[in-house]
Amino acid sequence: MNHYQNEHFTGERALFKTVDARIDHCLFDDGESPLKESKNLLIDNVTFGWKYPLWYDRNVKVTDSEFLLDARAGIWYTESASFSRCVIKAPKLFRRCRDLALADVEFLDAKETLWSCEGVSLDRIKAKGADYFAFRSSSLRIDGLELQGNYAFDSCEDIVIKNSRLLTKDAFWNCRSVTCENCYIEGEYFGWNSEDITLINCEIHSHQGFCYMKGIKLVNCKLIDTDLCFEYCSHIEAEITTPIDSVKNPISGVIHAPRILEMIRDDDAIDHTKTKVVVGDGRFVHEI
Repeated sequence: MNHYQNEHFTGERALFKTVDARIDHCLFDDGESPLKESKNLLIDNVTFGWKYPLWYDRNVKVTDSEFLLDARAGIWYTESASFSRCVIKAPKLFRRCRDLALADVEFLDAKETLWSCEGVSLDRIKAKGADYFAFRSSSLRIDGLELQGNYAFDSCEDIVIKNSRLLTKDAFWNCRSVTCENCYIEGEYFGWNSEDITLINCEIHSHQGFCYMKGIKLVNCKLIDTDLCFEYCSHIEAEITTPIDSVKNPISGVIHAPRILEMIRDDDAIDHTKTKVVVGDGRFVHEI
């Protein structure tokens, strides 16, 4: 195995098509695509300071490294890669990647990151400025994500998220097969146009959330400051433990909450008998 240590690489494609190499305590800058088309790399304590550092790579392990602001669009078209204890300052980092594992990674500008990726695990991740995070990605397994940024997880499929805190407007739009467990989610217009969405032991704050959805299931969830919800939703199974500000024109299913402050049924095209709305705390229960 080749070993590069304490070196400063500059110029375009500095280590192009490198195979079977260990790279540690090095700096790459002032040159695009330094490790393009490489494979079987062990990268430790490396600083990437320029664009496109890891494109079209295979079998890469990166630890305790840093991607500076100019290392934008850093990892595209790469497969079988892991990143641990890294700080990423640049946006648009991961695109069209497969088989990714990230743990203890901090994104300082996660805008347009993880687009069209497949087979991703995220553990203990912090992502700031994360607008359009994980757009069109699939098969995501996430635990301990702290995310700030709007439009997260648009058009995603097959997602499991646990123990996470998501501050994101318009989250989970156009999604299929999503499960969130023990999560705090805050942001307007949650989940529009999505199908097969399950939330377990979650707290959600969302103006006009849960609309135009099919197959929405909430188990032991809190809806705080949530109004005009479930509009044009079908196949609802909602077990809510807090009062709901307002529910508007659901199509079908069951909604159970201790109290609904306002029940809006003003669309005569909907057969409102297909939705069962039950309020009460277990001792006193009635339908509305």
